[in-house]
Amino acid sequence: MKNMREIASEYRKGHWGEIMGLRSENGLSITKFCEREGMHVNRYHYWQRKLRVAAVAEIEIQETEVAQLPPPGWIQVREVEENTNIASTGLTIEIGKCRVPVDAATDGDLLTKVCKVLVSIC
Repeated sequence: MKNMREIASEYRKGHWGEIMGLRSENGLSITKFCEREGMHVNRYHYWQRKLRVAAVAEIEIQETEVAQLPPPGWIQVREVEENTNIASTGLTIEIGKCRVPVDAATDGDLLTKVCKVLVSIC
């Protein structure tokens, strides 16, 4: 749950985002726009920087979340615990309509090559 400070910050960012959008729509320079609106140019630049920093932080969060997802067509599986005997349980990797059975004896380099080929054709 967000506290009052976070809510107020989001409101101010939204408000300044609208102001900057209005300036952009009018096609005025920052100086002319600030003169017309009766605000100091430094205040405009302060909020411009704050919004850019917030946007970059949001993009970084989204990229991190996306990087943690499996590629399209793959499914995420849980890691095999160290004490689990993979030879007895095995594993099947599904890429598109293809299934690749994997066990402890599967060559890792070969598996990597097969997966790359399957991803490229699926």
